[in-house]
Amino acid sequence: MGTTSLLTRVQRLLRVRNQLLRECLAELLATFVLIAITLGSSAQKITFYETKGTILTSYLGGALAVMAGIHTAGGVSGAHMNPAFSLAMCLLEQFPWWKFPIYMAVQTLASFIASGAVYALYYDAIWYYGNGTLSVSGPRETASIFATYPADHISLTNGFVDQVIGTGVLIVGVLGLMDPRNKPVPKGLEPAVVALLVLGIECSMGANCGCPLNPARDLGPRLFTYAAGWGPEVFRWVEGRGRGGDGG
Repeated sequence: MGTTSLLTRVQRLLRVRNQLLRECLAELLATFVLIAITLGSSAQKITFYETKGTILTSYLGGALAVMAGIHTAGGVSGAHMNPAFSLAMCLLEQFPWWKFPIYMAVQTLASFIASGAVYALYYDAIWYYGNGTLSVSGPRETASIFATYPADHISLTNGFVDQVIGTGVLIVGVLGLMDPRNKPVPKGLEPAVVALLVLGIECSMGANCGCPLNPARDLGPRLFTYAAGWGPEVFRWVEGRGRGGDGG
């Protein structure tokens, strides 16, 4: 009885009553789950020389991470997890504009924190694979575990078009799935169908730039790599980088 009573008091003490704070915490957790799984899939593939993962497992990890994130916070914050989606909801007048910068900041912060978690998880593997260095280019680069980089032959213009089309297809697809006037997705299966949409986009549009589809998914980890020791080179296109990160 004593333990139960104590737990009840602790739960009451920790209960968050402010609705905006609840939404921010939910969005933080959902985005953390999304990015941790997505980057973890990439780290496992790269640092173990593709013996523990392939491009397909990275794509699957990113898609399933979306599903996990939606289940984590969909009922509280809507589980946007993506500033582009939040912006689309604002433009459609389904989300208040004043919340947009708050959600964007929370999503970016969660991506930064998730990057730190993945770095801690794969710390030894990252340093072993990189021969004791944190490199952004070359055969042992590890920056693409965290952020996405274009293939060497991709121009800035083509990279921009790639991201506009990929993100646009994602937003249109999700909005179509949410529209009650369309053929409805069986109740409860919405997160799984969104995950399949993400997987389809990754399999068809991931080669040019790594298919981030999400400004926070790219900016948060990129800021982390800059702070963690990869340096300012993470913000520049570098010839010979060799591959883009795997999206999600």
